[in-house]
Amino acid sequence: MHETALWGIHAGRHAEADPLFLRENRIAIGWGEIGDLKKLPATRDAFKAEVASFWTKEKQQATINWASQLYRFVHEMKLGDLVAYPSKVDHEIHVGRVEGEYEFVATPNHMYENRRRVNWIVSCPRKQFSQGALYEIGSALSLFRIKRYADEFFAIAGDTPSKKKIVPESDDARVAPGTEYFEETTREFILDRLAQQTKGYPFQDFVADILRTMGYLTRISPVGTDQGIDIVARKDELELEPPIIRIQTKSSEGTIGDPQVSAFYAKVGSNELGLFITVGTFSAQAKQFAKPKTNLKLIDGTALVELILNHYDQLDSRYKALIPLKKVYIPQALDEEQA
Repeated sequence: MHETALWGIHAGRHAEADPLFLRENRIAIGWGEIGDLKKLPATRDAFKAEVASFWTKEKQQATINWASQLYRFVHEMKLGDLVAYPSKVDHEIHVGRVEGEYEFVATPNHMYENRRRVNWIVSCPRKQFSQGALYEIGSALSLFRIKRYADEFFAIAGDTPSKKKIVPESDDARVAPGTEYFEETTREFILDRLAQQTKGYPFQDFVADILRTMGYLTRISPVGTDQGIDIVARKDELELEPPIIRIQTKSSEGTIGDPQVSAFYAKVGSNELGLFITVGTFSAQAKQFAKPKTNLKLIDGTALVELILNHYDQLDSRYKALIPLKKVYIPQALDEEQA
């Protein structure tokens, strides 16, 4: 009887394959330049030789890692196996079951042509997993086996593997922490600190300081008199030159809907700019409302973290103390796919 395996998979450094994964119910990996992998003999050596023939200048370890992932995707992943995908778009961990055999779908730019059909069973916030499980799902590889913390993922999916067997990782399939893990951990830390320590009006002050680091002059509305406009920002000190930027802020971690965004936009003049900033997220309807409006921009928690990281060195010292961060250097992942 086949033991149900649990695979982890990523959708690219910038989540390029996320729509393919979640909208089309296909998991995929790259290296499509090789073509249909069914043409190769079902041996690791054959896959290594083929990868080496396409990327002759790469180091041997990179070639081994890439070939191993391709081999596993085609020959080791079986129907009925579970797959866990940590999305950088919705920041949920999606767990599904493999329902399709390997297939090759040619595309003009060779992007994610090696595919399998999957049925997504459940998605959960990252907070429902232990730190160890998050560490393991943040592997530097695009495709890898999850073993040490597999029980957590099986439990989430309502699946109990018939047989627990820990198989040592071979040298060509090492699971090492990648930027996925560190990026998501940092993002969650920053947003948690903001949600806990800057609720309400203190968040306005924080946003105003971020804008200051970007060269804007800001005026914060007095408590109780903002009428939906928390901050007014401009580039010139005398507030004479357009445009005026009207800003609303929300320090809650929930989802901002279309009614809130449209009510705010009603207070933005035709010759003004509107900026809605939240620690949480925006609903699909809110994003759709804002999409055609050239003078309205929505910044959710993920985009806010990017602004914070880009301007962290210029932040006021009190906010650096609130969000203590240190620069680190991370080795470049050996599984970096070729464009």
